[in-house]
This record gives sequence, C-alpha cells and structure tokens, in this order.
Amino acid sequence: MLQTMRTLLSVVVALVCVPGLTGCAKIFPGAQSAESQTAVTAAVSGSKPSAGARQTEAVYYDFEDVLIPVDLSVVQDKTMIVSTPGFTSGILMLKGRVERRSLISFFNSNMLKDNWTMVSRIESPNMAILVFEKPMKSAVISIQSEQIFTYVEVGVAARVNQRALPDDGDGLSRSGLTQ
Repeated sequence: MLQTMRTLLSVVVALVCVPGLTGCAKIFPGAQSAESQTAVTAAVSGSKPSAGARQTEAVYYDFEDVLIPVDLSVVQDKTMIVSTPGFTSGILMLKGRVERRSLISFFNSNMLKDNWTMVSRIESPNMAILVFEKPMKSAVISIQSEQIFTYVEVGVAARVNQRALPDDGDGLSRSGLTQ
C-alpha cells in the first residue's frame, strides 16, 4: 500500500513538473494569444529552409512591424496597447525561458528586416536595451534576464517633433538650460 502511494505521488509530481520545465507555450499554444496576432514561420539561419531544417515560429502581436519569438508569452497585466486609426503604440510585456543573447540576435535581425534602423544598444551582464526608429515612430526593446525567466518589454511610440536647440546663447538662457 505504501509503495502504491509513493508511485502515485511520483506520477502526480511528474505531471505537475514536466509542463513547468518545458514551458506552457508549447503545451497550451492558445495561452499566449494577444488582441491581434499573425503567425510567421522563418528559417533559423535566415536562409531558405531545407527539407531537414528546423523552423522557428514568431508572431506579430499588436505591433504590425515588431516580430516576437513564439517562445515568449504576453504578460497581460503589464501590457498596455493604445490603438487609433492608423497607429498603434504602447508597451508589450513578455516573458519566457529564452537566452538574452539569442533574443538580442533575434531582434537585431528581424527589426532590420521590418525596416527599422538601430539607433543605440546598451548591454550589461543581465540586461540589454535596443533602440530602433522609423521615420514616424520609435521602438525600445528592453531584455532582462532573471533566474527563471527572461523578460522582454517592447515599447513603440510616435516620434515627437524634434527641433534643434537654438544656435545663439540667448535661446538657451531663455529656455532655462544655462545660468
């Protein structure tokens, strides 16, 4: 009887732990659905897929020109998207068990494919910030590694009117930038 209870307990523990180790996104693919998403299949190497090549999937969630790896799931309570006719902006928070370096490589490659221009990149051992722009908008991608998950925050916003500072000292003193 005691042996049967131990066997039953180990089966229950295995059933509970295995989904946690493999990631829920692959077991429950609908769990990461966002308001709008489009699936995309791309070759890992970026070249044409061969018959035995491993495929990776990525999706466009609310931002039509920011591709997201399918291994990341949306954190709904930390996501805020604002859609108006002709423009969508906001912050999309994601998490997953993905290495920071592979995410940096993924976003560098795919943002360029979606016609974004890299403006800057800041990296530390556990964090990276990637800044991209297009003529009318900017995107900031923050990637932070923690013990279990890697968190990715994608912010997209319209670019504000960027006026140059005046050349004369009077303009600077009137603005309060000089003493």
